[in-house]
Amino acid sequence: MTSREPAVAGSFYSSDADRLREDVEQLLGQADLRSFVTPKAMIVPHAGYVYSGPVAAAAYRLLAPLRESIRRVALFGPAHRVYLDGMAIPASESFRTPLGTVPLDATAIQQISELPGVCVSELAHAQEHSLEVQLPFLQMTLEAFRLIPIVVGRCPSDQVARVIDALWGGPETLIVVSSDLSHYLPYDDARRVDQSTGKRIRDKASTLTGEEACGAHAVNGLMRAKHCKDLDVETIDLRNSGDTAGDRSRVVGYGAFILH
Repeated sequence: MTSREPAVAGSFYSSDADRLREDVEQLLGQADLRSFVTPKAMIVPHAGYVYSGPVAAAAYRLLAPLRESIRRVALFGPAHRVYLDGMAIPASESFRTPLGTVPLDATAIQQISELPGVCVSELAHAQEHSLEVQLPFLQMTLEAFRLIPIVVGRCPSDQVARVIDALWGGPETLIVVSSDLSHYLPYDDARRVDQSTGKRIRDKASTLTGEEACGAHAVNGLMRAKHCKDLDVETIDLRNSGDTAGDRSRVVGYGAFILH
């Protein structure tokens, strides 16, 4: 079985399995329980755990009641390492983290491979952290699941929406979009921009820009999905690196949102 090996273990999160398990357990345990609904889809940040981990954990904690029922995760994240037109699926059969191997849903990947804008690219996945950093959280909160990992480059929102709708499924499927918010603004400016972006996400805007969210193409696609129309959007956490582990002169914004 060909497997995509972890690229940012040891930098974005611990490469030691025991330490990583402890870190994720601590993040989940410290997360405030700000909602009692169960998500069908979620938007979560993807920086190093010391920076965005507390924000991501606030959303992942809500998966506890779904631990045994979710069996498939469609994971969308922006391309940081390579220039990409459209969306990239991998050729590998599994993804690995220090916590173990996550099998891919080959049937679903084959299904979406024929949709407009979708290509196969191991290169797009090889060093991409936006998907990888979500996996330990998923491994710690779900019993067993198959993964559909999709790197999203420059892509019309309608094409992303079509893929999301094709993968929507029922209660066995969770949709996860990986995105940070504003980048490298002073603390107060970032708060204003991110609060505005958060409101636009709650209003299901599908015209976000890269300055508002680095995963804008994927977020816009989620909001354009037909299945999204009947869901409510809720902010679970909205902070930035100046609130977690960085100085406040140049911060990165993080938001956790759920659709239910």
